[in-house]
Amino acid sequence: MAQQRRNYGQYCGLAGALDVIGERWTLLIIRELLTGSCRYNELQGNLPGIGTNLLAERLKFLMETGLVRQRTLPGSKVKTYELTEQGEGLRETVLALARWGLGLLGAPRAEDVVRPRWGVLAVEAMVDPAAAGPDEVYEFHVDDDTFHVDVQDGEVKVRHGTPDTEPALVVTTDAVTFVEIGSGRLNPLEATLTRRLIMEGGEDAVLRCSRLLGLVG
Repeated sequence: MAQQRRNYGQYCGLAGALDVIGERWTLLIIRELLTGSCRYNELQGNLPGIGTNLLAERLKFLMETGLVRQRTLPGSKVKTYELTEQGEGLRETVLALARWGLGLLGAPRAEDVVRPRWGVLAVEAMVDPAAAGPDEVYEFHVDDDTFHVDVQDGEVKVRHGTPDTEPALVVTTDAVTFVEIGSGRLNPLEATLTRRLIMEGGEDAVLRCSRLLGLVG
């Protein structure tokens, strides 16, 4: 039985959703797990400011409500957390919120934390499927993280790690620059000229990728 928590007491889908995911830190935990399974210490490291007791409480509740499950990695005692199918159902909602939130970001403050891992979700939020071009792959190196965008048959998939095929474009940058470009605060051309953004590939691939991510009209 799920633990007793405060709720809105309203017979409404939105209120019901907020009863589960409306608590502070909950959606950020979901964000982390949308980019892949995590061990407890990885979650805590990517959520600076959350106390270990609060993280444990949030994870316990999310497991009780069926959004998160824990599993043990094969051949080891290492336990990780991952989203269930119901938890994965929040992907489009989280992406929509991230897309909306990018427009609210001001200049990064010295105390603000940014993780390259969040680049995966940022790219997913920026993708315009209607702008998908020919089948090709774009590889991104954001600080010490690598992911790629795979365009196949008009569908766009964003995945962690290096692609299996030769990328048409390789993009190298840092996490702060990446978010600033996504939020519209930094022009990609300016970032390129100042070497904060390095793009290696043909001009056509650069243009197609930029259009896919809504960076050019």
